[in-house]
Amino acid sequence: MNLYDIPVTQVQGVKGKKAQELLALGLDTVGRLLDHYPFRYEDYTLRDWSDVKDGDKITVQGTIVGVPQLQMYGRTKSRMTCKVVVDPLFITAVWFNRHYLKDKLRTGEEIVLTGKWDQRRLQLNVTEVEFPGQGPSRTGTLQPVYSITAGLTQKWMRQTMSQALAQFSAAIAEVLPPELTQKYKLPPRRSAVTLLHLPGNVEQGKLARRRMVYEELFLFQLKMQAYRALNRSRADGVAHPVDLPAVRAFVRALPFRLTDSQKKVLAEILHDLQQPYCMNRLLQGDVGSGKTVVAAAALFAVVKAGYQGALMVPTEILAEQHKRSLDRLMEPYGIQTALLTGSLTDRQRRETLGAIQMGLVDIVVGTHALIQEDVFFRQLGLVVTDEQHRFGVQQRSVLRRKGMNPDVLTMTATPIPRTLAITAFGDMDVSTLRELPQGRKPIKTYAVAHSMLDRVIGFIRRETAAGRQAYVICPLIEESDKLDVQNAIDVHAQLQFALPECRVGLLHGRMHPSEKDEVMRDFSEGRLHVLVSTTVIEVGVDVPNATLMVVYDADRFGLSQLHQLRGRVGRGEHQSYCVLIADPKSETGKERMKAMTETNDGFEIARRDLELRGPGDFFGTKQSGLPEFKLADPAADFEQMELARDDAAELVQRPDFWTAPVYAPLREFLQREHIFDNELLD
Repeated sequence: MNLYDIPVTQVQGVKGKKAQELLALGLDTVGRLLDHYPFRYEDYTLRDWSDVKDGDKITVQGTIVGVPQLQMYGRTKSRMTCKVVVDPLFITAVWFNRHYLKDKLRTGEEIVLTGKWDQRRLQLNVTEVEFPGQGPSRTGTLQPVYSITAGLTQKWMRQTMSQALAQFSAAIAEVLPPELTQKYKLPPRRSAVTLLHLPGNVEQGKLARRRMVYEELFLFQLKMQAYRALNRSRADGVAHPVDLPAVRAFVRALPFRLTDSQKKVLAEILHDLQQPYCMNRLLQGDVGSGKTVVAAAALFAVVKAGYQGALMVPTEILAEQHKRSLDRLMEPYGIQTALLTGSLTDRQRRETLGAIQMGLVDIVVGTHALIQEDVFFRQLGLVVTDEQHRFGVQQRSVLRRKGMNPDVLTMTATPIPRTLAITAFGDMDVSTLRELPQGRKPIKTYAVAHSMLDRVIGFIRRETAAGRQAYVICPLIEESDKLDVQNAIDVHAQLQFALPECRVGLLHGRMHPSEKDEVMRDFSEGRLHVLVSTTVIEVGVDVPNATLMVVYDADRFGLSQLHQLRGRVGRGEHQSYCVLIADPKSETGKERMKAMTETNDGFEIARRDLELRGPGDFFGTKQSGLPEFKLADPAADFEQMELARDDAAELVQRPDFWTAPVYAPLREFLQREHIFDNELLD
């Protein structure tokens, strides 16, 4: 009996409107209903005063020792108090708008109260009350709380789950093999599912959750590892004949030495390029760690092997910058590059598209223009996407389909904790650049209040007088009625007035691309001393002479975004600074400023950002690829994630996994997930 094939209407009491409400939650079968786990529990365990803190929600049992006092406010609103002894304290129980309980509160009777504890007043603001011996009791239990629609109640949902378990728990099948349940001392699936919905106590609930979290993470990783194993065994990629001596000569000719980290990552990429499977690798590294040079060497290797390369970036400014960098590196070898962006004229676009299709262009750098229907490559061998979280899953796969399963290298300057990397990118190999190139000085970071603005402007004046340049970042383009924050247009005007000796530029997202490019070019070439901008400059702009980054209303920005902004300076020989102007009253702002002033390490910043925001917000959009788990939390359950990954990887490598009866449930799971359908995962 497969519970995922049995309609939810087979559960006694689920009919008509209630069935429709469950359907709205996606709970159309008994299996999906039982997979709808509580997101928290109401704890009705009797508490001892020794572990109760002010503001806690608690359940206590005591004796009524006073006559209830009732105050009415109008016809319906009321406040009622009653003295209760909860050994050893003499407390005041308070009810709002529950005056109908007055006759039940008799002196000398036992009572169980649940509510919020006010330590200073020795007062309990009661939300629920029970009289022992009078009807069914919740005292001493954990009651599940579910996500529900407006037409359902928690009481009905609890009763329905109990009924479903009573009817169908015998059909809950085990999916994990005995070797894993024994290895981690996990309870059987049937008892774990039952205890998640009906936990006898906290310990049982924790054990059940541990079992189901591991299962959820293991099945996710199994899907990824099986896909990788099958993808590699299919050999449907291109084994590029990489000319290693030529690549080594290319690296030796660079105007700087690669770090050990860059050498290691490049070796991993070159190894993948020579294999018959499709490379699918995430290259993550901190701001300024030298990812672009590694990507350039990989593109060089592919071109030398007779194929074309594509580099897709999120903005035109970044595309132009990469094109200039690649031209400097590739011209000595006769390698042709081209730029494909939305601002090309029709004639330029036609000529560029023709050159790409005929193979006259070796490397194409572009924005989303690269994935339009009229772009055809002669022989695309490697796709590099920069700042991957800015592209949706669909966009990346469209570019990949423009070649015969080309190798894919995805780069991000947002360092991702390893656990999240293997969650969101479980089907990828993850390469990490941990070192910064030699000679990079750490950026000195300061957090200041708005009251110190005059001193900040003085700092800008000193840096520009010394021949350096400064960025000033604002959260908004223009004044807002809703937000009391600085905007770029006003700040630009203020700085022009305050710094008459400086040329101050303005850059924001509403400007025409040609205007933006002109301003950015003026700043890059030193014709502007100060650039006031929104976060349009967050990614990729490289101005070695810029030594000062000032961020207005820094508490409005996420930690990783602040770190990206800080990474725009510190790219030259001079000491660089970052000044964060923030609201000292903002609690999240305080945490962010503390992290920014304590460390320059992007991986540590990412870890703290994850703690502050959680994994969903960390990646930004739903299409980032981060899966939504029913129970597991990739940030909190990172140890389980690592174990699940290792276990799944080891299992799919064993020949008996694909044939032995004990693994049949896992193979059926992979079948349901269409892993054998020859589809590329993204």
